[in-house]
Amino acid sequence: MDAIRMKGIVKCFGPVRANDGIDFTVKQQEIHCLLGENGTGKSTLMNILFGLYHQDEGEIYINEKKAVIANPNDANALGIGMVHQHFMLINQLTVLENIIIGKEQGGLFLDMKKNEKKVAELVERFGFKIDLHEKVVNLSVGMRQRVEILKTLYRGADIIILDEPTAVLTPQEVDELFKILRQLKKEGKTIVFITHKLNETMALSDRITVIRKGRVVFECSTADTNEKELATQMVGRSVETVVAKKGSRVGKAVLELKNVRLQDKAEDTVSLTVHAGEILGIAGVDGNGQQELEAMIVGNQRVKEGSILIGGTPVEKMSVKERKKLGLGYIPSDRHRNAMIAGFSITENFLLGYQENPEYCKNGFIQFENLKKDAKKQTELFETKLAGLDQQIGQLSGGNQQKVIFGRETSHNPEFMLVAQPIRGLDIGAIEKVHKTLLELKEQGKAILLISAELSEIMNLSDRIAVLYEGEVSAQFQNGEYTKEEIGLFMTGKRAGGKNA
Repeated sequence: MDAIRMKGIVKCFGPVRANDGIDFTVKQQEIHCLLGENGTGKSTLMNILFGLYHQDEGEIYINEKKAVIANPNDANALGIGMVHQHFMLINQLTVLENIIIGKEQGGLFLDMKKNEKKVAELVERFGFKIDLHEKVVNLSVGMRQRVEILKTLYRGADIIILDEPTAVLTPQEVDELFKILRQLKKEGKTIVFITHKLNETMALSDRITVIRKGRVVFECSTADTNEKELATQMVGRSVETVVAKKGSRVGKAVLELKNVRLQDKAEDTVSLTVHAGEILGIAGVDGNGQQELEAMIVGNQRVKEGSILIGGTPVEKMSVKERKKLGLGYIPSDRHRNAMIAGFSITENFLLGYQENPEYCKNGFIQFENLKKDAKKQTELFETKLAGLDQQIGQLSGGNQQKVIFGRETSHNPEFMLVAQPIRGLDIGAIEKVHKTLLELKEQGKAILLISAELSEIMNLSDRIAVLYEGEVSAQFQNGEYTKEEIGLFMTGKRAGGKNA
């Protein structure tokens, strides 16, 4: 029996058809992965199912009965719950309070014992390990996600939608989540898992639907496919996984951090070195000092303790512009805030940060011919999809915006590249190009500091790895020295002991 059947779903945002006549079916008591690149319409389709959007055309059937879902309350009444990518929790309330809010048991007076009993029964039944009286602010990301799942169960959900649920989890937290989802399936629940990660799709799902450019292009049982076929279906062409060659020769130290305090709460300082011809990967769950590390190196945050050297020159008192003159190339974690102006053209964005470079500025006037020539060369080199160099960069996809930024920052022959969260929001095809570019830069002898929340990216590209936990380095080692699972433990605070490099 079908738990979900969506027929001919069309959803337009202006001229863009986010969902273009989609047929989507999920059987009862299965884990179904909705797979596709970013921006293909996966979340739009599920937001329609949950009542956040309303389809322009098409029909929805829940448990083979036609349904009209105008809002999330309608979805809840039909037994549909959704765990969003960004959690909707109130930090200063307890786990129990967050779960019951809006659906409290009791008449004129709140019956907390009755509420707690009902939630405790769910915790016991589904094997959750969580303290109901702990404040959400004190929970790990993985535990907060469990609270969100419990909220949907408390509201009676038999169909649970999860939107990119592993984006900020450690490997151990991913394993725990998968155990919970398999238990939910065993208890009769139906799971829709939105993702673009192929390994997770293969490990978890029973069936898969692939969406590309707003249309369903592939459906199958998970047992009948593989990662390579899924990647080809997602992108529309063959895609390779880019992996660094081991044992490359390194040169002089290009970036040095000496006893730098990243966070006031950290008990210890951080010391790191990146050499010419190597990639040092920074692993860790978001919020453990990565943003401070990025900001202090580039010059957007003052260094209170310790020193930073680029090419042997102390830079703590230098501006971003002065650091760029020392050979710094910068791909920021937030490209919209720190690397582009959405309303400016691609050509104008290619100038950002290099307004005073002699090739672009003479006697106070911008040399637009030189600028356009370089922008054209780099956008072609990176196979950027655009209508023309006069097009506003904000009109490009995230992947093509990132390609413009990579082209700009690499075209000035930097000695050191600070690359933060380079594939955030990118699809498989764009990821492939970004990774190839980083390895080409390494082969050219550039020093690269790669900060990423994607552990697979760190392990595929890095020569050495340092793990950040609460503003400190919990481990630093040669890539290959520890397994993915062991690195996951370092991400939760375990120390590497004598193996630190």
